[in-house]
Amino acid sequence: MTAIEQMNWMQVEEYLKTDDRCILPLGSTEQHAHLSLCVDNILPSKLAQDAVGDSGVPVFPVLPYGITPYFRAYPGSINIRVQTYLAVVRDILDDLHEQGFRRILIINGHGGNTPAQGFAAEWMADHPGTQVKFHNWWNAPQVWAKVQATDSNASHASWMENFPWTRLDGVEMPDEEKTGIDLNYMRLLDPKALRAYLAEGNFGGRFQRPDEDMHAIWDVAVAETRALLEGGWAG
Repeated sequence: MTAIEQMNWMQVEEYLKTDDRCILPLGSTEQHAHLSLCVDNILPSKLAQDAVGDSGVPVFPVLPYGITPYFRAYPGSINIRVQTYLAVVRDILDDLHEQGFRRILIINGHGGNTPAQGFAAEWMADHPGTQVKFHNWWNAPQVWAKVQATDSNASHASWMENFPWTRLDGVEMPDEEKTGIDLNYMRLLDPKALRAYLAEGNFGGRFQRPDEDMHAIWDVAVAETRALLEGGWAG
């Protein structure tokens, strides 16, 4: 694994002489019921490191704040306005391009960040010769198929985000299954009304499943992400 914090600028410069790939994780700091507020930062960051393996591809620090206006009534949840967020993503991509990175894999950990996916396509059109893959890891085809095969009632802040590395010490998980919420209704609510509707924040499903299930899903996620990093680039 090659986290950028474990490299100096000279090592990055040397790396770019033989490879032009990198990974940029995108996250969010927001409520995840009884799990860490940083679930969406932890998961894409760890996934990037696990997928890189010994390839030497640099993994940049996760962008830890995302687009999450609906959770503003939950303390600790931080929202970045869409135009601000896209401006930050633009600046990051511009600098990566200027320094010589030409194949950029974005691993996104938060559904609210999807405006960046459309923006990445626009940015690529303005930077011929540079390719950006945008990977929503949790609903990528193979991962989502594995989730559904494990338990079809799965959503935000439910068991499907409850990995050993997103739990908090001393926090007990409810032993119950929550009925899925009405997403169309939820999208009409202001932050305070949304909190009243969601309560603890789970969108639907059990709060925890056996670690055996979670490790099996993670193995699929790592393999699917690694395949994106290693192949499918144009040219």
